Amino acid sequence: MLEFIGASSMDDLFSQIPAELRKAPLRLPPGLSEQETRTRTDALAAADRPPGPACFLGAGCYRHFVPAAVRALVSRSEFATAYTPYQPEVSQGTLEHIFEFQTCICEITGMDVANASLYDGPSALAEGAFMALRATRRDEIAVSAGVHPEARMVMATYASGPSIPLHVLPLHAGTGATAMPGQGELPSGVGVVLVQQPNYLGVIEDLEPLAAAAHSSGALLVVSVNPATLGLLESPGALGADIVVGDAQVFGCPPSFGGPSVGFLACLENHVRQIPGRLVSQTVDEDGRVCYTLTLQAREQHIRRAKATSNICSNQALGALAATIHLALLGPAGLRDRGEICLRRAHFLHSRLCALPGVHPLVDGPFFNEFALRLPCRADDFALAMRARGVDPGVPLTRLWQGQPVDLDGPAQEMPLDEALLVAVTELNPPEALAAYAEAAASVLASLGAASGGAAPRASAPGGAAPDFARPGEVP
Repeated sequence: MLEFIGASSMDDLFSQIPAELRKAPLRLPPGLSEQETRTRTDALAAADRPPGPACFLGAGCYRHFVPAAVRALVSRSEFATAYTPYQPEVSQGTLEHIFEFQTCICEITGMDVANASLYDGPSALAEGAFMALRATRRDEIAVSAGVHPEARMVMATYASGPSIPLHVLPLHAGTGATAMPGQGELPSGVGVVLVQQPNYLGVIEDLEPLAAAAHSSGALLVVSVNPATLGLLESPGALGADIVVGDAQVFGCPPSFGGPSVGFLACLENHVRQIPGRLVSQTVDEDGRVCYTLTLQAREQHIRRAKATSNICSNQALGALAATIHLALLGPAGLRDRGEICLRRAHFLHSRLCALPGVHPLVDGPFFNEFALRLPCRADDFALAMRARGVDPGVPLTRLWQGQPVDLDGPAQEMPLDEALLVAVTELNPPEALAAYAEAAASVLASLGAASGGAAPRASAPGGAAPDFARPGEVP
């Protein structure tokens, strides 16, 4: 088998894993009895500190309020233990709630058809890119530098097998938005343009000119969207997107150590036969009753094998159900109200922090509920000192962008990643938490400035009192 695939040894199969990780001893402790294992796991669990209102982490995984009804319903045995719905005659309940998930995704994205969920947002982006290449019959990909670095890494992994070239579209040095080439300036082999909305720096992209530029070059536009923003932002479908992907983790799924995720993919009807994964459709039985079934199954890997359009044969049914229940509880008005709370609180905190000496916006493009700051010190040092004061201030950009090119439009432009911090604000950050963040930031910057011998920022944030802009009852 090694000879057939061109590998000289078993080690070649694992060459993508860094050598220091492959050679490191596992140092596994001796086995434990069941009682000892429970004692050990209880002690580990007790050491965990659940995130509170002073947590401002984001960068692709977000904290939102999840109503108790979501967990109560998805914990029911008929949902929690349901198996793959290969036989529609015994899977009507599962197929119906998947169909409802597809309907929700179509409504918020402005697309015609959505699939029955995928593994996560990054793999959904890769599947959308490959789907677009099949539709355009081209073999090159253009991806915005504003796409999440880890999603770009997943995209590169997918593309490495068939040796598909990836062209990186730079960001405007000032706004942080994607600098799209002019009409006809994309390489002729590019069949898809990938952008993120809002992008990794939190900047809201102008999708219409991006769609026009992609279409004028014969490519499709794939938008990776944060669906939590779609209560306020125009849907990507209305702005010219051909395929919309994303992660529904923001509905019904808390960020439990980075998961679970619920990838989704939606498209225009003329691309439906290229859609990866499962697709549930509504029909009628021989007695005229409404029922549900998996459709277009010929494209599935478990039937077509090597000729399949995708290797994804499963779906995140339980996570998709949680997202569907959460969206049903929110409704259009609730989705809009939640987005307004996140938007207003993020802009308030942004203004408070940028009033501190030495703190500036990393870019000046419009943002939703996440923004990037340039600090007068290393972001890692700032984050460590802030955590000691009970505030998790955000994600230093070096943590995730390390090793990824930060392409900027303009000569000799460099983004100061060591000093850059990405801050996310949601409805779970009440006004008093915003005030505590600003106060702690002023104190930390003053201490770091004194320790480095530089000019010390003011010892307290402007104002000092909790911002009085929250409407009664706006937070669940």
